[in-house]
This record gives sequence, structure tokens and C-alpha cells, in this order.
Amino acid sequence: MSQTARAASSAALADAGAGSLKSVADFDPIADETERSIAIFEETGKVLQDPRCVNCHPRGDSPLQGDEMALHEPPVVRGAANFGAPGMMCNTCHGAENVEIVAQTEDIQSIPGNPNWHLAPIEMAWEGKTLGEICEQIKDENRNGGKTLAELVEHMAKDDLVGWGWNPGEGREPVPGTQEQFGQLYEAWVATGAHCPAA
Repeated sequence: MSQTARAASSAALADAGAGSLKSVADFDPIADETERSIAIFEETGKVLQDPRCVNCHPRGDSPLQGDEMALHEPPVVRGAANFGAPGMMCNTCHGAENVEIVAQTEDIQSIPGNPNWHLAPIEMAWEGKTLGEICEQIKDENRNGGKTLAELVEHMAKDDLVGWGWNPGEGREPVPGTQEQFGQLYEAWVATGAHCPAA
């Protein structure tokens, strides 16, 4: 790619905005398939490294919360099945859907909810990892819940717990773009060889 074409491509990609996701077509100017694959995965990183996602993919045994990714209050732990400890399971507070708090404070305006609310297994921890490390981890069936690349695309595009990131409840910023766009980017990443950024 010429320097002029590369500059035009970079400018077009930058124009899509930080609070949104670029479309798959935005990456068409990148002729090299490996470079295009890496660039697409980097775009998915806007979601993967967002607090909405990292909070449930912590490296320790306690979930995180808020944009500052602080330790969960009240103190809770992962438990044997990633659903909390006996007597303080995730569904003790987190119901089937988001619940607005009647007497809202500046810090707490709603309680997140989903029928399958739980922590990601420890082998799926993303907190503190580079995007390249997360990419390699996501492709590793021993660390992604045994999913093939095709199953991973389906998971990212259709899973309703993943989809919670775009509907996080009052007082929380959603992750960029839409789940449909995110799924399309994942599909394009796989179709271009599922290449990872440098760790």
C-alpha cells in the first residue's frame, strides 16, 4: 500500500469515531489480508477492553464494577462454578433483567441483570492483558470454553449475556456500536485468517 493510500485509509478509519464501531467495509482499503485481519480485531478491542466486558473477565476471584473497574461492592467471590459462593450467588442481587433503583445515587442508578449473570471462567480472564494476548486466548479452545472460531462468531454475535454490554442499564455507558456490528467484525476477522495483533 502506498504512503498516500495508507494515510487516506487511516484517516477514513479515524473518522468513524471512538464511540462507535467501524463497519467491515471500512477496512476494505487495507489490501494485505493479514494487516486487515489485525486491524479488524483491533476494532473489536473497543468492546473487548471496555469496562462492561473486562468487569466480568477479571484476573482474580472477584468481579469488578463501574468504569473505574473497582472491586465489586458488596464483596463477592467467584465460587466453584463462577456464579458466586453459597449464600451469595450472583443471582442473589442480579435478576433476569436490569432493575432501576428507585432512590438513585450518583454512583448507583441500576442493578445489572441477565438470566445467566456470572463471571467468565478464570481461563477467560482479560483484565490486565494486551489486546494481542486476549486475541490469542480467544482463539485457544482450551481457554475460550471449547469454542471453534465459527462458534466464537456465533457467541459474539448472538449471546444475550454478551449483548448486555449494549444494554447495561441506567447509569452505565454501553460498549461501542451494536452487537450486530460486533458480530460482523468477528466474522470478517475469522474470514481473513483470525490474525492477532502483537502481544
